[in-house]
Amino acid sequence: MKRFTGLLSLVAISTSFSALAQESTVGINSADHTQWGMLDQYCLECHNYEDWAGEVAFDLMTPGSLMEEPDVWEKAVRKLRGRLMPPPGSPQPEQKNINEFVSWVETTLDANNSIPRAGHVPVQRMNRTEYARSVQELIGVAINAEDFLPTEIEVDGFDNIAEALSVSPAFLNQYISAARQAASLAVGNASAKTSVAYYAPDASSQTVYQDGMPPGSRGGMAFRHTFPADAQYHFNLLGLGVGLNPSALETWHDVVMLVDGNIVFRGQVGGPEDLELVDRLGPAGSNQIMQRFSGIPVDVKAGTHEVVVTFVERARSQSLWWSDSGDLSRMPRMQSGVEVTGPFNSTGISMTPSREKIFVCYPASTDEERACARQITENLAKRAFRRPVRTEDMDILMPFFERGLAENGFDRGIEQVVAAVLANPWFLYRGVTPEAGEEAAYFALDDMELASRLSFFLWSQIPDQELLETAIAGNLSDPAVLAQQVRRMLDDPRANALVDNFAIKWLNLDDLEDVDPTPGQFPGYSNALRDDFGEEARRFLASILLADQPVTELMNADHTFLNERLARHYGIDSVYGAQFRRVELSDERRWGLLGKSAVLLRTSYGDRTSPVLRGDWVLEKLMGTPSPPPPPNVETDLNIPDGQKPTTLRARLEEHRANPSCNQCHGVIDPIGLALENYTVTGGWRDMDLAAQTAIDARTVMPANIPINGPVELRRELSRRPAQFVQTLTEKLMMYALSRELEYFDMPQVRAIVQQAGADDYRLYSIIMGIVNSDAFRLQARPHAEEAATVAMTTEPARSGN
Repeated sequence: MKRFTGLLSLVAISTSFSALAQESTVGINSADHTQWGMLDQYCLECHNYEDWAGEVAFDLMTPGSLMEEPDVWEKAVRKLRGRLMPPPGSPQPEQKNINEFVSWVETTLDANNSIPRAGHVPVQRMNRTEYARSVQELIGVAINAEDFLPTEIEVDGFDNIAEALSVSPAFLNQYISAARQAASLAVGNASAKTSVAYYAPDASSQTVYQDGMPPGSRGGMAFRHTFPADAQYHFNLLGLGVGLNPSALETWHDVVMLVDGNIVFRGQVGGPEDLELVDRLGPAGSNQIMQRFSGIPVDVKAGTHEVVVTFVERARSQSLWWSDSGDLSRMPRMQSGVEVTGPFNSTGISMTPSREKIFVCYPASTDEERACARQITENLAKRAFRRPVRTEDMDILMPFFERGLAENGFDRGIEQVVAAVLANPWFLYRGVTPEAGEEAAYFALDDMELASRLSFFLWSQIPDQELLETAIAGNLSDPAVLAQQVRRMLDDPRANALVDNFAIKWLNLDDLEDVDPTPGQFPGYSNALRDDFGEEARRFLASILLADQPVTELMNADHTFLNERLARHYGIDSVYGAQFRRVELSDERRWGLLGKSAVLLRTSYGDRTSPVLRGDWVLEKLMGTPSPPPPPNVETDLNIPDGQKPTTLRARLEEHRANPSCNQCHGVIDPIGLALENYTVTGGWRDMDLAAQTAIDARTVMPANIPINGPVELRRELSRRPAQFVQTLTEKLMMYALSRELEYFDMPQVRAIVQQAGADDYRLYSIIMGIVNSDAFRLQARPHAEEAATVAMTTEPARSGN
């Protein structure tokens, strides 16, 4: 595209146009003539030097402009793939012609050797997920990073994009606080008493057995707590639903507490005596009952242990109050949570998994303390900084040990070192820097930088010992070794990070609570059912991606994961119990992503479905052709005005599309979303629009003039072009892997990866290996001049490998 400023007059443009038009035939082969003719026929009416729609004038271009302005043509290809151009209402080329034109443009762009080979990723700090996972890897302590660290700015749904991971003094203070807390938990402290509260889950989960809880239990809660010493701890149950309503006490119930599966407390609540006590004394009687469940003493060894508090399940015949509605007011339940206080009467600190990671030695006398401390510090710093330790590192870290040693002894000195490592810039930040004196436009990542980028990509954390040692030895750049490490990492449970931190965020399924269905309209909906939606989505994604199935199965797989509650929501009556299990689906309406309630809820409003949100989700997430945002000052509210007779969303959208300017986008978005109208806000199936008292009509015509009826035919139509879906996934996966937004020059590499993966049925391992072996992943462009000063402040000229 040739952009003209106000210095160019219309006269000059008109004069030059004639010459350009004559030149446009020079050096063009027959294939170029054939493809260029489609632009003349369908695009020039708007994209010309007079109208300048979208700042593009195809009549001032030649086929040679594909090489000269690849960024413009990558945008054009994306618009054509989504049938966003030519806009609905304009004459449309046949799909065959579009496919041929897109193939010609992409082939030409892919042969362009003058475009950049890689982009620049600035120095970035860990986000809070990466920080928590890295702390877990390094010292074996699980921390809730949300309690300490700021919420990240998301880019396209991802929270690991370097440009958005800004730094401020407040952020650094938060990281320091998190480091101190993690160090204290890891090393342990017999004298520091703490009180930590864990809050109960949604009340609706208290009536039945919960997946993962002990067999034969009802409701309750489970959590993991790090106990700082071998000692006694006091547990307070903060509420059992036995307040002023005596009906919860009509029958007795057993409350049990377990630590690592072993019962450490059993108490009874309810029955005639408790009922009489509350009837007679009121609140004082309730408080007297709760005293049984306060200050419960339990001896626990140091380390992280699982604590479970639950109720023993009773036969319904023993519970006279029971009804299928599960009336919460008539049963004891975990109402608030559990508080853990201690330690008391400590007998020492056992060798916990965290201490095993930290204390690679332990001094037998004071004479050995400093030598052992150096050994501990060197080991910890190497793993944390993702490179060999330098003299200057030790010069910074050892004074922290000396300070702690002087104040409170050897363990406190090591605790200070751990905190200093976790707050050190070499741990918190990662970046890629060139060799000193290197001036090339691109430079390769060294093995340690490659290990770091690979580990944050696949595991969202620092490298483990094996990957780090392989990199330090200089072996990771060996293609066979790299492939073996990628396979090992994908087979490791830590690869679940790809589901939670990539796939869920790519599909925008991480904030299901943002949609709050209207209770009166959806009486069967609960927070527990919403959690089931999320669990189903995670398990389904893992069953395809981590099992190395063709990623196209995300669209078409005929299985899912259900418990009884979710199965009933889907109209399946052959699943019993709270445990999730794999279920083969005979109903095609539930196949693939489009049949999952997590997707359908996330693309709705609380009080109604939204064909616009759903259509736009398909365009962006599955087809990779996002529609533009609505222009300013355009009415987008499709709710029925007060007092007006209810009509269907189809009718309201048809009225909206009557405006040609609205139809340009909605003519593409709405047909996709209308095919999904049989699904309710919460993903249930409906045949009637109850508000309009009209049967749902899911018939529609796709932009390529293809008629479809309902979600099954929509899924089949989308699946006819598997490479388009795989390219969409690959683009997002590469963006996530690189921690930067993709540019036009990345697209030839994306297409090459997709083409190569096609020979392996588009399996995730092949796509990941394509990304890992790409120039975009293995090379780094030199920073922009204005960024050089920032890089110099946070990195050293020598290669760091972090």
